[in-house]
Amino acid sequence: MSNTQTLQSLQQGPARQQMPVSMSFFNLEGFELMQRIAKAFVQSDLVPKQYQGNLPNCLIALDMAQRIGANPLMVMQNLYVVHGTPSWSSKFLIATVNTCGRFSALRYEWKGEAGKPDFGCRAWAIEKETGERLDGIWVTWQMVNAEGWASKSGSKWKTMPDQMFVYRAAAFWQRAYAPDLGMGLQTEEEVRDVFDAKPDAGGNYAVDIDALRQAEAAPRNVDTATGEILDAEPEKRDEKAESVNTEAEKRDKSAEKADTKPEKADTGAAQDDTDDFSME
Repeated sequence: MSNTQTLQSLQQGPARQQMPVSMSFFNLEGFELMQRIAKAFVQSDLVPKQYQGNLPNCLIALDMAQRIGANPLMVMQNLYVVHGTPSWSSKFLIATVNTCGRFSALRYEWKGEAGKPDFGCRAWAIEKETGERLDGIWVTWQMVNAEGWASKSGSKWKTMPDQMFVYRAAAFWQRAYAPDLGMGLQTEEEVRDVFDAKPDAGGNYAVDIDALRQAEAAPRNVDTATGEILDAEPEKRDEKAESVNTEAEKRDKSAEKADTKPEKADTGAAQDDTDDFSME
């Protein structure tokens, strides 16, 4: 009996070891695994609303989490959709840089006097492989005003500027020295500074297109160096100029009418002279 089993095992050969399956869009087994995992997240109340009941969004988030080596739930909690564009939260990018193992933790350097145009912040870190200090670019009030970031509706630059300086400086540093960690995406704060975006009921950020068009159509005389609006009401001045021109035209017309009256009187006098001549 034992000999028979031994012969059968020899005929079948060594048992094949099953290779581990990894998530992938381009492999049948890997894609099936991604779908199973995504279905579990879809039914969870812990994920944001844009992922609840939305299998495609969960699949994309799982793929992004795998690419950057992050926890899928953490990616879903920090990946926002602003004006149809996915974007990271700044605190997530900072945490990703600090835990990637390639750099020291991000630090921040300040310069200038608070409230002045040259007041600003930049991020820096040490590259562990070379020991080199990597400095980011300076983000100053002059840049903020020139780009119009503080003029947006509900802008955090008005209420918590120091925190916004840190977020923007970290985002610039990450794109300069570790663009692979952000996968080329902007931060939520950057996109919101470009568009007047507000969160909707679904957890996404929506933009009023009509309001953007009206804002673009409104003429403004802006100082490109400081971002200051020099003439906030050009349309009213144009209306005043038009009214002045209209009044001048009315005066000219009334003067013309006054000039035509003596001509009529002269014509009447000439008619009387003709009548007198005919009687004679």
